[in-house]
Amino acid sequence: MISIIQAAGWPIWPLIFCSVVALALIIERLVNLRAAKVTPPRLLEEVVAVTRASLPSSDVVNKLTDNSVLGTVLASGVRAVIAEPRITEEALRDVFESAGRAAVHRLERYLSPLGTIASAAPLLGLLGTVIGMIEIFGSQAPTGGSNPAALAHGISVALYNTAFGLMVAIPSLIAYRHFRGLVDAYTLDLEQACDRLTPHLMRFAVPRAAS
Repeated sequence: MISIIQAAGWPIWPLIFCSVVALALIIERLVNLRAAKVTPPRLLEEVVAVTRASLPSSDVVNKLTDNSVLGTVLASGVRAVIAEPRITEEALRDVFESAGRAAVHRLERYLSPLGTIASAAPLLGLLGTVIGMIEIFGSQAPTGGSNPAALAHGISVALYNTAFGLMVAIPSLIAYRHFRGLVDAYTLDLEQACDRLTPHLMRFAVPRAAS
């Protein structure tokens, strides 16, 4: 591997950097996009059970916030009803929507750099190949006395950059698509949970007097 890196020349170093960054991003997203950290399966039912008779205390709400991404979104609605007993359903839905947007932004963290690496890696590999080809043909004698074996070897070395670029881009693209699908699924789960909790929390809202 070291000999291949040396033979490919300096253009391969940006690709190595991209591969390290992509691997770090993939591991980070695998850890933080687990269902247990985003949408625990029975969390909504537990919140409904806790708030069946009355609104919870601030300590319970804080624990809900620290539970997961879904817990943070649900806690925002509970806090809104506690802070404003006369809250309207439209205002409560706005609170959930704002918290949901912030949650989705957190879920999409680092996906843009990963997608950029997946798109740029083949181009960096092609750039390295072109630079290598220029150096190969520029080093040939103008009289035409080139060595075909040496020329073929030089071309194969230049193509190392393209191959390495694809090796970086393909896994990065697969991971990016996978994580995007996860985020879309989690977004739908968050929306459905908020829609279900909204009428439940509105039972505690004090009706406003008719004007």
